[in-house]
Amino acid sequence: MKAIIIEDEQLAVRNLETILNELGGFKIVATIDSIDDTIEWFSCHAQPDIVFMDIHLADGSAFEIFKKVSITCPIIFTTAYDEYALKAFKVNSVDYLLKPIDKEDVRKAMDKLKTLVPERDEKSGLQELIALYKKGSAYKTHFLVPAKGDKLIPLQSADIAYVFLDASLVKAFTYGDKSYVLDLTLDELTKMLDPQLFFRANRQFIIARNAIKDIDLWFNSRLSVNLKVPVAEKILVSKARIPEFKNWFSGVL
Repeated sequence: MKAIIIEDEQLAVRNLETILNELGGFKIVATIDSIDDTIEWFSCHAQPDIVFMDIHLADGSAFEIFKKVSITCPIIFTTAYDEYALKAFKVNSVDYLLKPIDKEDVRKAMDKLKTLVPERDEKSGLQELIALYKKGSAYKTHFLVPAKGDKLIPLQSADIAYVFLDASLVKAFTYGDKSYVLDLTLDELTKMLDPQLFFRANRQFIIARNAIKDIDLWFNSRLSVNLKVPVAEKILVSKARIPEFKNWFSGVL
C-alpha cells in the first residue's frame, strides 16, 4: 500500500514511519512538510493508497490544500487537537487520530478502512497489470503540432528538451531552441511521455533527462536543475520530491 505522510514535526514523522514499518504492507513514497509542497506533489502524481495528514502545518491549516488540489484517496488525519473532527470527515477522512499516536491507533484505523473499501480480487489485479503493461508500451513518440496556415508539423518526443506552462499555454522546447504550442495540459503530457525519459519537475515544467546539464543546491533544501538549452525561469525541485528525482535520474523507478 503506497502511503504519503504530510507532517512538519520530524519526531512525529519518524514515529509514524516506525509504526507503518512495524505493521508492514506499507511503502512510504513521500514525506511532505508544507502546504505548498503537498499541492505540488498532488499536482504531479497519481493518488496514493492512503494519506496520513497532520492538520496544523508550519505554513497553515492542511484544509487549505483541498482548495487547490483534488485528493480522492482515503485520508487519516493526525493532530494534537480535537476541534477539527467534523471538518475532517467532510474530506474523505477515514479516521482522526490524536497525538501521540501509537501502533494500535493506526491498526484500528486501517481495519476501519478495510471495512469501507473491500479488497480487490485477483482478477481485477491482473486486469490492472495488463492495463499497466499496455500503457507502458504506448507512450507518445511523435506529436502533430498545428502551424501557421493549414499545416501540421511533426514533433518527435526525442527532440523535446523540456515542456513549460507559460501562462495558459503549454510549450514544448526542442534542443534546437525551437518552441511549439501544444493543445494539451501538463497533466495529459505527463501521462503521454515515457517516465523513464521525462520528469514532471513541478507545476510548470516537464524536463528530459538528456537535457540536464547540471544541478545546483538551492534555498529551502530545493534543487535547481540547469538544462543544456536556454530556459526563461529556474526549474526547481522541492525538497519533498528530491528522492524521487534522484531515483528517476539514476534510472530507478
